[in-house]
Amino acid sequence: MFSIPGKQAVSISPNAAAQISKLMASGGHSGLRIGVKKGGCAGMEYTMDYVDEQDPNDEVVEQDGARVLIAPMAQMFLFGTEIDYETSLLESGFKFKNPNVTEACGCGESIKFAEM
Repeated sequence: MFSIPGKQAVSISPNAAAQISKLMASGGHSGLRIGVKKGGCAGMEYTMDYVDEQDPNDEVVEQDGARVLIAPMAQMFLFGTEIDYETSLLESGFKFKNPNVTEACGCGESIKFAEM
């Protein structure tokens, strides 16, 4: 919906692609849907859900065996985002490097976008 010909809506780092592929294989799911919802102290939060059936309006990004579907309502907020998977001594998880974010809360769980 918000795509530019020849450019994927989001990019997936090799670490994220490996983790998504592993999650898909272990649960027998066809992909991982990402989106945004209202919540958190900054106003919006990312969502991630396993997908067994694609919505016809989903934007699909496939890379290195990973399949990410972007929920229709979230496409304009996520365009240009890099999805990464980071592991440290204290935590591991998906990180979103999103150029559309104008603010994030201190804990990193919620975000704010420019007024549209």
